[in-house]
Amino acid sequence: MTEHNITLSDLEALDLEDFDPAEYITSDEAAAAYITQALATNDAAIFAAAIGDIARACGMSEIAKAAGLGRESLYKALRPNSQPRMETMTRVLGALGVRLVAEVVGTGKRDAASADSVARATLPDKPIAKKAVAGKQRSRGKTALA
Repeated sequence: MTEHNITLSDLEALDLEDFDPAEYITSDEAAAAYITQALATNDAAIFAAAIGDIARACGMSEIAKAAGLGRESLYKALRPNSQPRMETMTRVLGALGVRLVAEVVGTGKRDAASADSVARATLPDKPIAKKAVAGKQRSRGKTALA
């Protein structure tokens, strides 16, 4: 902060109140907008912090219970630089009533319709058998699929 000749002690002398975003997340729409902005940063730590702010706004204990986590585990998962697992994040998002969706951005080689047809063409209609995935069923050197 020396660029503007302001020191940390100068800021402390101002006696500013701490800002808590959880106080301003008062609706589902506000929570969704906050998550969207956090995702736009492409920073996992900011995303996790935003989820933590929303969980605090909704009640950390209630969200932890709905996500099947202990309250302390949820705090630990959402602390700065914690790098929570995707499974944990999806459980917390589910408890918050939030679903993440992918969106096409910019102009690519494919438009949304062709991307949708590619996805349908490449995804199997039936789930892959667990034995086949594990490689236990083999036929002429190839994995057999259900």
